[in-house]
Amino acid sequence: MPLRPARPGEAPPVRHLALVGPTASGKSAVAVEVARALGDVEIVTVDSMQVYRGMDIGTAKPDLAARGGVPHHLIDLADPCEEWTLSRWVGAAREAVAGIERRGHRALLVGGTGLYFRALVDGLTPPGRYPEVLAELEREDDTLALHRRLAALDPLAAERMLPGNRRRVLRALEVTLGSGRPFSSYGPGLEAYPEPGWRIAGVWTEREVASERIARRLEAMLDAGLLEEVRSLAARPGGLSRTARQALGYRELLAHLERGVPLSVATEDALRRTRAFARRQRVWWRRDPRVVWFEAADDPLAVSARLLGDWSAP
Repeated sequence: MPLRPARPGEAPPVRHLALVGPTASGKSAVAVEVARALGDVEIVTVDSMQVYRGMDIGTAKPDLAARGGVPHHLIDLADPCEEWTLSRWVGAAREAVAGIERRGHRALLVGGTGLYFRALVDGLTPPGRYPEVLAELEREDDTLALHRRLAALDPLAAERMLPGNRRRVLRALEVTLGSGRPFSSYGPGLEAYPEPGWRIAGVWTEREVASERIARRLEAMLDAGLLEEVRSLAARPGGLSRTARQALGYRELLAHLERGVPLSVATEDALRRTRAFARRQRVWWRRDPRVVWFEAADDPLAVSARLLGDWSAP
């Protein structure tokens, strides 16, 4: 990825599709409707938590009815007790896209996990993982001290991130110390936006509308049995892995189940974190100049006709 150019005498290669945007923007419903209309499309889910079997309600996983007639890939790949990584997802995604191409179809990436999207579409090769190094670094509670350490080892990497972004600072230090190479030496990474081999569209809603949609969706998830789902998963042998525990809503409900945080507090925490996550996604996706945005207003499905007009031809 990106796909190779056509050789002399060949037809142009298939140009795949992508539908991105913040959580609760209605991407999944739009994608299914568009895929059914186009007929030559298979959906590849770009979601770091829908890979987990049994984590259905809280991840807004498409149900069997929604998947009817449209093949979906990269859902239910791992048990919740397993750690999940970007490298595993990219490998699975590349295999899925290759299979779709062999069938003469187009892939439609759908999701909001921006790093996964960039790794696949832009062909990024993520550095390795060094769990022992990371475990030692995590003993330091002062994120600013970790950032100063990174600045001494890799000034360019330190300049590219906010000093208080603990996740990114830890990752850069983990790679720098574990590999013996500066994190920045792995390339421009997310700072560059090369010409993609994909048509990339985004579903956009005003912040107030998105905030209300998030609240309604969380309420619907709780009504559908999200708390019972989390309780059941936590009771399994192995429980939930470190990565699975970070899922929106799951972390907060686990705090209720395991530490006695009042359910009302846990629910409010989940709502607050989901809204903050959506804000970060908006910033992330708006930075990408390749995304063509479609305003969804109150009804995300209203953009389907416009997308079909843009995507009808391979």
